[in-house]
Amino acid sequence: MYEYYFIFYYIAAGLVVGFLAGLVGVGGGGMAVPIFTFLFTMQGIADTEVVHLALGTSMASMIITTLGSMRAHSKKGNVDSAMAIKISSGVVIGTFLATFVASYLQSLYLAGFFSIFMLFVAYKMFQKQQYKYNKNPHGSLANITTGSIIGSISALVSISGAGLTIPYLVQQNFGIKHAIGTSAAIGFPIAVSGSLGYLINGWSNTDWENLVVGYIYLPAMISFSISSYLTTTIGVRCSAYVSSELLKKAIGILCVILSLKMFLQVMN
Repeated sequence: MYEYYFIFYYIAAGLVVGFLAGLVGVGGGGMAVPIFTFLFTMQGIADTEVVHLALGTSMASMIITTLGSMRAHSKKGNVDSAMAIKISSGVVIGTFLATFVASYLQSLYLAGFFSIFMLFVAYKMFQKQQYKYNKNPHGSLANITTGSIIGSISALVSISGAGLTIPYLVQQNFGIKHAIGTSAAIGFPIAVSGSLGYLINGWSNTDWENLVVGYIYLPAMISFSISSYLTTTIGVRCSAYVSSELLKKAIGILCVILSLKMFLQVMN
C-alpha cells in the first residue's frame, strides 16, 4: 500500500485545503475526507476500510491546526474559557463515543451520512445568517448536552465542529469574534478525542509495515497536517482581499461535489 510518491499528493492537498480553510474561515474536513477517500482507493485500500481510514486520518490531521488556532485566538482574548470548558466536557464524550458507532457502520452508510451533512452545510452557506438576542440562553447542562451532540456529529463526518459551534454560541448572545475564538478552543478537544477514538476502535486494522495505526494513515496525516498548517495563515491574510461570502458558497458546492463523488465511489 505505501508508495512514496503519494506523499506529494497529500502535501499538495494539504496546501490547497489549508489555504481555502484559512481564506473563508471554515474547517477543511469537508474537503479532506473525500480527497483522502479518493487517494486511499488509488493506493488499493479495501472499500470496507477506506472511509473509516479517511475519517480517522482527517481527524488526526486537525490536531495541529486546531491547536494553533486555539492558541492564536486565546492570545487575542477571544476565548470564553468557562463556556469552552462546559461545551468541551460534552464534546469529548460525544466525539469519543461516536467513533465507536462509526467503527461498526459500513463505509457506504458513513459516506451517505457525510454526503447528506455536506448538502446541509452547503444549504446553510447560501443563507444569510440573522441572529436575534436570546432572552433565555442555555444553562450549563444544556451547554454540555449540546457539546455532546456537536462532538458526535463532528466525529462521524470528521470536522472541527466550527460550523455547528459558532452559530450556537452566537445564539447564546456571543459576539462573532468570541464565538469564533471559543469555537476554535473547542475544536482542539474534538480533534484529540476523535483521533483517540479512531485509533482505539480501529486498532485491529493496524498495519505497522504500511504505517497504518488504527484508522489513521500516518504518512497522509503528517504530510497533510504540516502543509495545511503552513498555508492556513496565508489564506487568513488573503481573506481581506476577497469576498468571503462568495467563496463560502463556492467551497460549499465543491464540498458537496467531492462528497457525492466519494459516495458514488464507495458504492461501485
